[in-house]
Amino acid sequence: MTEFLLRTFVKDAQNTADRAVRSACGNLACIVGIVCNVLLFLGKFIVGTLFGSLSITADAINNLSDASSNIVSLVGFKLGSKPADKKHPYGHARYEYLAGLAVSVMILVIGIELGKESLTKVVAPTPVEFSWLSAAVLLASILVKLWLSAFNRTVGRRIHSETLLATAADSRNDVISTAAVLVASIAAYYTGFDRLDGIMGLAVAAFILYSGVGLVRDTLDPILGAAPDPELVEQIRQKALSYPDVLGLHDLMIHDYGPGNRLVSFHLEMPAEGDVMAMHDEIDRMEKDFYTNDGLLTTIHFDPVVTSDPHVAELRTFVEETARDIDPEINIHDLRIVPGPTHTNVIFDCAAPPRYFAKGSDAGRDLRDALRDAVRQKWPDHFCVIQLEQLYADLTPES
Repeated sequence: MTEFLLRTFVKDAQNTADRAVRSACGNLACIVGIVCNVLLFLGKFIVGTLFGSLSITADAINNLSDASSNIVSLVGFKLGSKPADKKHPYGHARYEYLAGLAVSVMILVIGIELGKESLTKVVAPTPVEFSWLSAAVLLASILVKLWLSAFNRTVGRRIHSETLLATAADSRNDVISTAAVLVASIAAYYTGFDRLDGIMGLAVAAFILYSGVGLVRDTLDPILGAAPDPELVEQIRQKALSYPDVLGLHDLMIHDYGPGNRLVSFHLEMPAEGDVMAMHDEIDRMEKDFYTNDGLLTTIHFDPVVTSDPHVAELRTFVEETARDIDPEINIHDLRIVPGPTHTNVIFDCAAPPRYFAKGSDAGRDLRDALRDAVRQKWPDHFCVIQLEQLYADLTPES
């Protein structure tokens, strides 16, 4: 059904790297959610009103609130697809992150309200209303919500949308809460233990709150500037190294301005003895490759590396291995030497994880001292000049 809907309503649905296609997939998911939740609301409200079932009527109101969260998501996709303008040169795609955060907060509110209502039922239990018609309606709701959860999760993963993944989690929570209500209603009806309904509600509320906190954290991460996806980092590393003149890369930074709108910059190590014009052309082709095939607007800085001096190569290998023994995440780059009559300066940059820069920590100083001592022990007349900088993306090859 998911693939049928995508093929029917989204042209070239497989090309999710295209921003227009991605936006269309997101809009479709939101509209499907609105239609399903409104239909569930109408069906439950009519049945609940006709047969005087307060539980079904309350569940109908919950579906109406789900439809409102779908509308919030739809607005987020619409605003996020607005083109860049003078005030927002990087576009408006972060609106989608804000929509995902709003949906996550709504899940928390639902969890809190359910917890309050359930606690009241535990303290002052009331007879549980039950009929097989209400059970059938709740079971139909569970099946629809199961499909909605799977649908939003599939589309969310395909277009890398935290908003749709949050919506999928909301539908999953509805399945769990509705199933719990159904089981508790049947059990309370046959056992006469009316507090069971409230106890089950408290358990479901706790699960929803736990899920909501996780969703808030996940939707806040890209807004606050979370570390880039390791798979994306490895993809960039592998593509850059596939070009013939590339020796290595470092100082990789990925700036996330919303789904499908990422800016990438890194330094590329290439032979200092090579043809500068040819290597410049290679970098141009690489930047175009990243933009055309990966949707990444990339800026690459060329770092010349001396490959004809065997001592520089030996030093670089030694320093890299020493750093790797200290911490596998450390990255050494831009190594060069300045020989003198009494000593040789070994100059290089050392990129380290944020913990080496923690306030009050001596980790950064200890790291520099360890590298200096290791080089001086092997070459007594060599002195290391080390620039310690923060590592923004782990470029360690995947095992």
